[in-house]
Amino acid sequence: MRSAMKIALFTLSACGPALCLAQTYPSKPVRFIINFPPGGPTDIVGRMAADTLSRSWGVQVVADNRAGAGGNIGAELCAKSAPDGYTLCMFTVAQSIAPSIYSKLPYAPLKDFAHVTLLATLPSLLLTHPSVPAKNVKELVALAKARPGVLSYASTGNGTSPHMLMEMFKMLAGINMVHIPYKGAAPAMIDQISGQVEVAFSTAIAALPYVQQGKVRALAVSTRERFPPLPDLPTMEQAGVKGFEGSSWNAVVMPAGAPREIVTRINRELAKLMRAPETRERMTAMGGIAIGSSPEEFVAYLKADMERWAKVAKAAKVRLD
Repeated sequence: MRSAMKIALFTLSACGPALCLAQTYPSKPVRFIINFPPGGPTDIVGRMAADTLSRSWGVQVVADNRAGAGGNIGAELCAKSAPDGYTLCMFTVAQSIAPSIYSKLPYAPLKDFAHVTLLATLPSLLLTHPSVPAKNVKELVALAKARPGVLSYASTGNGTSPHMLMEMFKMLAGINMVHIPYKGAAPAMIDQISGQVEVAFSTAIAALPYVQQGKVRALAVSTRERFPPLPDLPTMEQAGVKGFEGSSWNAVVMPAGAPREIVTRINRELAKLMRAPETRERMTAMGGIAIGSSPEEFVAYLKADMERWAKVAKAAKVRLD
């Protein structure tokens, strides 16, 4: 009996607090906050990550959709959660945009989170309802100029990438359209398919099935390079909107102060998932580009993206106070 106790005490003292924590984690279900509604791209990618961690750990990772305010409600909830390693959160391009358009933001994207990994980038498609008499970007610009303030466009919420991409488009093309914000990609797409709104930027991961079914028409892709599943679709720049480039993205964060060894472990598992050939193929088919970065690479990417959208917000005079 004494020998067994000595061995146990020696093991505990030898592994150290950090190593022991990593070895025993997780010992209970983990909450995974997804800051957009079910059915949209953030939900799709988030649940993929949650399912992978659940299978790897043998412990339930519970997806918790907390939508609203362009993802800011879920982000704030994440920032204010206990940094004990049992709260994971989705983070999106909306959180890199928010500091530039809100004078009062209840979280700081760089300071209030432990940054785990950039999961994927998500090219966006410029879409129109089939009833819109514009077959390409040039024709859409001409139509919008002929009907200033008449065409409406959907977004996934104020300050989200579909909103800011359209503001960039309006600014560069010299057009005016009416903004109709929704609480996520799924409700926005429902109204565009029905013809309630005529135009939108939507992530390819949310829009691709409807493009392929002919329910919406894709005019261009938002990124600098063409989108592999739609190789004949031009980029916005190729379609005549010079200087246009932007995309959405999904990442994972934890509350600031989360144990570094746990952040490292989760990063390792999610990066392995996103770098696997089968994941890359699945993401491409769905409409995304799998990444799986290190925490440091993600922070650098976030800083650069915040600078990009700050310039757009200032030039387009977008404020949401």
